[in-house]
Amino acid sequence: MSKVSLTRHLSLLGLASTGICSMLGASIYVVPFMIQKNVPGIGPYVLPAFLFAAIPALMAAFSYSTLASAMPRAGGSYIYASRGLSPYLGFVASFSQWFGLSIAIGVISYVIIPFFRDIASQVDAPQIAGVLEMGIVRVSLALLLLWTFVYINLRGVTTYERTVIPLMILMFALGAIVIVSGFVFTQEEFINVMTREHGINVSLEPAKFQWPVFFAAAALLFSSFIGFDSIAQAGGEAKNPTRNLPLAILIAILSVGCFYFLFTSSVYHAVPWQFVAAQAMQQDITAAGILGYFLPSSLAIAIVVGAAIALLNDLPAMILSVSRLMFAWAEDGIFPRSIAKVDTKWKTPKNAIVASGLMASIGILGSHFAGDFFLGIDIMVTSMLVNFLLMCLTVIILPKRNPSIASSITVFKNRSAQLCFSVFGVLLLSVFLVVHIAKDLRSEVDAWYFHSTPVWLIVMSIASFIYFKERKQLTQTGVDVNSLFNNLPPE
Repeated sequence: MSKVSLTRHLSLLGLASTGICSMLGASIYVVPFMIQKNVPGIGPYVLPAFLFAAIPALMAAFSYSTLASAMPRAGGSYIYASRGLSPYLGFVASFSQWFGLSIAIGVISYVIIPFFRDIASQVDAPQIAGVLEMGIVRVSLALLLLWTFVYINLRGVTTYERTVIPLMILMFALGAIVIVSGFVFTQEEFINVMTREHGINVSLEPAKFQWPVFFAAAALLFSSFIGFDSIAQAGGEAKNPTRNLPLAILIAILSVGCFYFLFTSSVYHAVPWQFVAAQAMQQDITAAGILGYFLPSSLAIAIVVGAAIALLNDLPAMILSVSRLMFAWAEDGIFPRSIAKVDTKWKTPKNAIVASGLMASIGILGSHFAGDFFLGIDIMVTSMLVNFLLMCLTVIILPKRNPSIASSITVFKNRSAQLCFSVFGVLLLSVFLVVHIAKDLRSEVDAWYFHSTPVWLIVMSIASFIYFKERKQLTQTGVDVNSLFNNLPPE
């Protein structure tokens, strides 16, 4: 009986949608404004900090595109690092990435429910809003949402595309309301409305530029670019992969970067940063809350719906991403072989998808009972910075480590160009990683395990144990491990 394999049915639009939906979560409605609290003093320099954060993200995207053209397989980042750098580094780094993203899926599922509550409140349905505040209801609905998208992933890439593409279009359409509204109104009009209708005087004191504050803000805003790597994880199911994978990565990062910039620019065009900073210090704020001071209620509701759709978009794409990492490990034999089983009807790695759903369910329960869901996000950021750094290093080392695969690169083939963006990426990503870790270790928390760095190190230790145990078993069964990690997995 022949082995059932993944099939290449994921189109360029489906791949690009996967990256875009993974990147454009509800953070676009929150992070550019709450950053005034998280990084006090950033003031009017949010957009310059975002543009600076885009530079290392672009370097990582170039590295991913280069490697994807030569190694179009499921579990992209794991395959790239294990074949081009080190199988150990490829596994432990992708394991921490899988852990962080799986917990983040649970966190996102959990935090979606308050957006539904806010919609109910906006349409004057207080009873529904009250029910959504109940813990058992919130957890149950979060689990229902999660497993709905697990089922959609199980149904195959055709069903998956029919879900993420319309959601992406709807997200852009609702986000466009913010962009148009923000650029139509002026700060003078906003100040007049606040004074006349709300009795609030907006102070417009000047800001002072500070380099340490700027770098801290850029490190935080870098998280906005996390997600395009999900395209690489789907490499085993992409049509015309050597062309479409690199192209989809570049489409995703450029479109998200432009949309994010326009979105944030529009809000700060209409609302003085001084008001945003003052509000952020007093309460959690969103784009909907800020613009709601002067927009009609119907538009304010549409913006809240847009934020909810942006969160929903994350789920199917991230489930696809983490499940393909598990599939790739199992294919190589460094994870239980049963995880690599492909459904005969839908041609999806069903055990990997279900296992990822179970891990995300733990994230939902942890978010509810711990009452703090930011730890998983911080672990994800650390993991992704390490992964992006490894991708840049892989581009540098690949020709020496695996010249046969390096010769298969079809984009950015010029070696000088490869070294330029990969070395520059290593330097900038290293700085961002140091800033992120330092910020985490300096933060005041109730217990050591609320610091993401030691938890991430524990996860890496668990991954190391799994790797060496499974590699030893492979060697004992007569597998040529060196040959295994020098060649791409079979189609």
